[in-house]
Amino acid sequence: MAGSGRLIGSPVPGTIHIREPGNGAVFSAKTDYGLIALLELASIHGQGGVLQVGEIAARQQIPDRYLEQMLTSLRRGQILRSIRGPRGGYQLAKAPSDIRVSDVVRCLEGDGAMPARSGRDTPEVEVVRGMEQQLADAHQRILEGTTLQDLLDRRDQLAQSQAMYFI
Repeated sequence: MAGSGRLIGSPVPGTIHIREPGNGAVFSAKTDYGLIALLELASIHGQGGVLQVGEIAARQQIPDRYLEQMLTSLRRGQILRSIRGPRGGYQLAKAPSDIRVSDVVRCLEGDGAMPARSGRDTPEVEVVRGMEQQLADAHQRILEGTTLQDLLDRRDQLAQSQAMYFI
């Protein structure tokens, strides 16, 4: 969540807010916001619901124009579909369990290939490059193994535990 913040739950079920950036950030703001918007849409997917950009932007405090750009990219990546007309908006193109976080990241950020480096090829540099590759591999495994449904389930568990706390 580099340059943005972290997903955290909210006492209001169905909302996720951004926390100030901290160490260990992984996603860009674009990916953070894209995932948050997709969670909004995933929560109404079962009912065939549609949300407009303005609704998502207002609920999650995301700038409208920025969100529109991300949703357009996700539509082009066949993660979303757009519905035209006065009751139109966006909806998921497939079930949340069929949308991998890695697909969302790839759609919003590109393939994420590590840049080629030129320079020294000392044993120390090779050790550091090896560790970077291990981290990149682990990161990719987590993204590939996590679906939008997994995130939705975690959000719901968090919202439920927070609701119980506030009773």
